[in-house]
Amino acid sequence: MGLEIESRPSETPYIERVWRSRSIEGGRMTSVAAAHWELVFWEHDGQMQAAVLGPEPRACPAPVPKDATFFGISFALGTSMPHVSVSRLVGGSVEIPDVTRRSVWLKGSAWHVPDFDNAELFVRRLVREGVVDCDPIVPAVLGGAAPAVSERTLQRRFVAATGLTRGAIRQIQRAREAAVLIQDGVPAQDVVHQLGYFDQPHLARSLTRYIGRTVTQLSAPDGAEPLSLLYKPTSPVPRSLRDTAEVIGPPWAEPR
Repeated sequence: MGLEIESRPSETPYIERVWRSRSIEGGRMTSVAAAHWELVFWEHDGQMQAAVLGPEPRACPAPVPKDATFFGISFALGTSMPHVSVSRLVGGSVEIPDVTRRSVWLKGSAWHVPDFDNAELFVRRLVREGVVDCDPIVPAVLGGAAPAVSERTLQRRFVAATGLTRGAIRQIQRAREAAVLIQDGVPAQDVVHQLGYFDQPHLARSLTRYIGRTVTQLSAPDGAEPLSLLYKPTSPVPRSLRDTAEVIGPPWAEPR
């Protein structure tokens, strides 16, 4: 199946990444786990559609229509739409009705449909109008800060803002980082040491769950079924957490 994917990072703190893709033939791909929610637009058979996609806690198969174009904005961790519960979107999506090539309705107002080049302008407007907000404690903690709040409060705010626990985010981000390193030719044993896995079986289980691939499949892909967008996260697992087994947890206790 032919699937062309292009992406770029963003300097806007509300955006993790902007991407676009085009399918040449129909088929199926493996959608890798993702801690970020997305706003996605696509056109197929002359019809424009849009949806809010929630975080994906594990890899899963996804259909790909023939001759379709896609554009997506992957939002930074901690960013959310206050009028949409991200917790209810985990592993799912909400379709946005009445979308045209020129306009999309969000929170009762019509907006010009963004594209790959003006995504930042679109999101800045969403922020100004209160459609998108961010809990600053999430990026702060992921960056290594230690806020003066209780663990229970911290966990509650993480789930409210991201739909996931810190442990789940950590495991997803680590698996994605591991997959990128293996694709770049880094030996599995080095990945285990670098990212703090217990051993190679622990790495293998993580890759199967979150990426849907084995080490061998990532090292020598056969192209039978493409992966969705895979890139090194901009918020990798903090070194202090990688080195603390009690925090990461044993290999049989991957968080859900």
